[in-house]
Amino acid sequence: MLMRTSTMAIANHNGGSFRYDRGMMVPILGLHHVTATVDDAQDDLDLCVGTLGLRLVKTTVNFDNHHVYHFYYGDKHGTPGTIWTTFPYRDHGVRVGTRGAGQVVTTLFSVSHGSLAFWRARLAHDSIAATDLPDRFGDAAVAFSDASGLEFELVASAQDERLPWVVEDIDPSAAIRGLHSVTLAVRDEGPTLAFMAQLGWQEIAREGNRVRTAVNGGGPGRLIDVIVDPQRPQGINGLGTVHHVAMAIETGEQQRELRDQLLAQGVKVTDIRDRCYFTSIYFREPGGVLFEVATMKPGFAVDENESMLGTALKLPPWEEPNRADIERHLPDIVVPRR
Repeated sequence: MLMRTSTMAIANHNGGSFRYDRGMMVPILGLHHVTATVDDAQDDLDLCVGTLGLRLVKTTVNFDNHHVYHFYYGDKHGTPGTIWTTFPYRDHGVRVGTRGAGQVVTTLFSVSHGSLAFWRARLAHDSIAATDLPDRFGDAAVAFSDASGLEFELVASAQDERLPWVVEDIDPSAAIRGLHSVTLAVRDEGPTLAFMAQLGWQEIAREGNRVRTAVNGGGPGRLIDVIVDPQRPQGINGLGTVHHVAMAIETGEQQRELRDQLLAQGVKVTDIRDRCYFTSIYFREPGGVLFEVATMKPGFAVDENESMLGTALKLPPWEEPNRADIERHLPDIVVPRR
């Protein structure tokens, strides 16, 4: 059960308020996935599969717009905490977004300690500019952007023992292990950090205007950084921006309990939504960042054999009657092989 002790009121990004329960215990396990709006589907596949060596674990459609792909990338099994997902919205009238306050501004992937030279060379080979970053919280990193303008970092971590998806031209010792963390940008740290604390994210370190939070023991896949800039313009969703960050919770029962607690505090939370591979709830933290809490199961092998993940267009059951129309409107793609 979720537990509460003393409460206080904190303002949210819409100017209202909700009660913050100081002692709530929430079984958040870590990051589940990060979802972004990108431009071109083929460019996205070329980067994520071709350059980064991620596995395409599911090819499906945006449940809110079935003429738009939804790609899921990750490790061999599509394990929560390794998942990066995209909506390629080219030619659908979506404006170019603006990164700013109230958004995830950077997505970080975890690679092994000592592998950054390999990644600098690989990115350069694919004409992707990479920038070495000063060590942050003791780890070296390389920054780069995709064709849509999304910002990424590869963080060299000696603490990540997750097994990577292995492809022919990337040595397993260098391959991406999964999500390392995300960076949120907000104008006021207080309400955001207080709200995250009730979800289990505790401050563990600071460097300048960056606050590192951790959940479930911390380490890669269980970290969120918050950068604070009162003057940063508010972000606008669109091409080249992260739509939301999802956190993992074990069961649907725990998810329902969390939803009830948040609603009782005055937080606007969606109903529980069936995403076929997990169920989800969505809500915004006080600074405006869209959070999702997603269950660990049933997982990506629920509708295709694990050895075949990502190789066929999978539709939710309620869209199967529309398959012919959907396939006719989706752009042609080729999954890279290197």
